[in-house]
Amino acid sequence: MEADPRLGADAAAPSRPSPAAAAPGPFRADLLAGKTILVTGGATGLGRAMAEGFGRLGARVALAGRREEKLREAEAALAQAGCDVFVHACDVRDPEAVARLADALDARFGGIDVLVNNAAGNFISPTERLSHRAVDAVLNIVLHGTFYATLEFGKRWIAAGRPGTVLNIVTTYAETGSAYVVPSAAAKAGVLAMTRSLAVEWARYGIRHVAIAPGPFPTEGAWSRLLPTPELAQGMLDRIPLKRVGSKEELADLASYLVSDYAGYLNGECVTIDGGEWLQGAGQFNGLLAVTEPQWDQLAELSRKGGK
Repeated sequence: MEADPRLGADAAAPSRPSPAAAAPGPFRADLLAGKTILVTGGATGLGRAMAEGFGRLGARVALAGRREEKLREAEAALAQAGCDVFVHACDVRDPEAVARLADALDARFGGIDVLVNNAAGNFISPTERLSHRAVDAVLNIVLHGTFYATLEFGKRWIAAGRPGTVLNIVTTYAETGSAYVVPSAAAKAGVLAMTRSLAVEWARYGIRHVAIAPGPFPTEGAWSRLLPTPELAQGMLDRIPLKRVGSKEELADLASYLVSDYAGYLNGECVTIDGGEWLQGAGQFNGLLAVTEPQWDQLAELSRKGGK
């Protein structure tokens, strides 16, 4: 992973050998062979990183997202790496679109074995500045979209008598809440509650539910919206006891284990991977209390421009 220039040269995780140069991570090459895994929001960022990790370990991979061109780019990359990959444009905010996605996966693969609910949206703002549309923009993707996908595929698994695994990507502040990202905190808390609730309710059908709560993992899109200045990025780094951000490979490795048969007795659990940040201070964005009103105006403009 390349270091984010706003975090300094030492901020990146330790370098790792490329898959071509060494074994892909700590797992055997066929760890996920025979599994079909759908990743929502899988065309870019951490979703794509997880998909690539699943593919290296033998899984058939399906990617869903709103941007067709990004899906095709990811499809080409995974296919070149030898992965059996399928992409389908889908807005998870639309339950009918999710149903069409499920139909397409039934036709292509005969269904899926694992659903990774990764599609998300977030931005920083004082809550009193938010409109109802801004709130809906986050809740509709994170909470409603995750619920729609889980219901659609869960119902199909139950009707077919087929086991399955749902991996939800939440956040460390789903447990604690956090200032300045209140819609995201509320939505992710709802997803975490759903994870734990369905872990009990659907276990009798052979359906497991697990979650990952990542700390700071730089991605091009989210990073520029949440930490648009070098000062904010450095402040985030200072909060992490290990004094570095996470690498996409580390997240992909954790996700691969959780959806594998080796994690078959893990159900309803949320695994935090944040370098110890959560333990050092709850509420990932609470430090923004020091930002002044004029600075918020500047940050809002930078966020709209993607931090450029």
